[in-house]
Amino acid sequence: MRLLEAVLAPRGYEVVSAHSGAEALELVQAEEPDLILLDVVMPGMDGYAVCEQLRENEDTAVLPVIMVTSSIGPEKTKAIEAGADDFIPKPFNHDELLTRVRSLLRIKRYHDTIKAQAAELSELNRTLEERVTNQVEELERLGQLRRFLSPQLADAIVSSGNESILRSHRREVAMLFADLRGWTSFADSVEPEELMRVLREFHDTIGALVKQFDATVGFLQGDGVQLFFNDPIEIPDYALRAVRMGCALRQEMAGLTPRWRKRGYDLDFGAGIALGYATCGEVGFEERSDYAAIGAVTNLASRLADEATGGQILIAQRLYAEVEDDVEVEPAGEFTLKGFPRPVAAFNVLSVREPAPVL
Repeated sequence: MRLLEAVLAPRGYEVVSAHSGAEALELVQAEEPDLILLDVVMPGMDGYAVCEQLRENEDTAVLPVIMVTSSIGPEKTKAIEAGADDFIPKPFNHDELLTRVRSLLRIKRYHDTIKAQAAELSELNRTLEERVTNQVEELERLGQLRRFLSPQLADAIVSSGNESILRSHRREVAMLFADLRGWTSFADSVEPEELMRVLREFHDTIGALVKQFDATVGFLQGDGVQLFFNDPIEIPDYALRAVRMGCALRQEMAGLTPRWRKRGYDLDFGAGIALGYATCGEVGFEERSDYAAIGAVTNLASRLADEATGGQILIAQRLYAEVEDDVEVEPAGEFTLKGFPRPVAAFNVLSVREPAPVL
């Protein structure tokens, strides 16, 4: 074996020697070699017995084994029967030995690659059902969240895995109500198909703006919509963002209402916006839930929307105090609103001022 080491070590192979069959088996367990050069004649256990034990062990069943011996004839057949991959008689040709070692090591590398890929595939298959279940649950949850959140907010909550923000809590929000003027008489005078067409056009317009302005949908029912800002995820400039969305909606409606009038529909748009604290959270039951913001701010925005005439966006005084540097308004007077003990001052938003260019 010293001769084998003298041939292999200078070629970059790391060689570990054993002096008996039993020692060889112990080294195989400890060192996990890539190839074994095994003499037939050894103290105690001979090479055939060692090879047979290697083949009986699942971890070494395909470990390359070359039997090296001075015996010839039937010994070669016996070595193959014991499980050897190759047989080299002594004295051996150095180049032939190196060629056979390289060939068997290449096969070993292929086997190791296949074994690793099989293990990886087995692990993937083992966890596939769990991963599919988790993904289905995530998609279902995302679908539920998208009923009341803009897509980007729903994606953020699902990807973070943190839905604690949907639990009941208090937060300051900007609340926007909008609906159609003349809806009741319109609904009583047209066929259901025409009514549904108008609703689709109105809702499609709102839906695009919900995504653009990161609004949360409180409800979308008939001709009315409730949106709020800064919850469940806090956003900057939420008061101004609510006003900007109201103005963007008015601009879109300015193109939509003339088309309705051409069809003979006398419809217009009005909105109310207020700022204040609300109790926010998911409400409902397992099969059907919504996200709600409940409080005086909700009632105030709704009442202002009821008072708005066609094309008006009425904002409450507290909201105006937050955005007065960025909006053009005109006083709309004081309104006696249901649920409020004193008259409420409101302002009609004319436009949002564009930021001054940075020089």
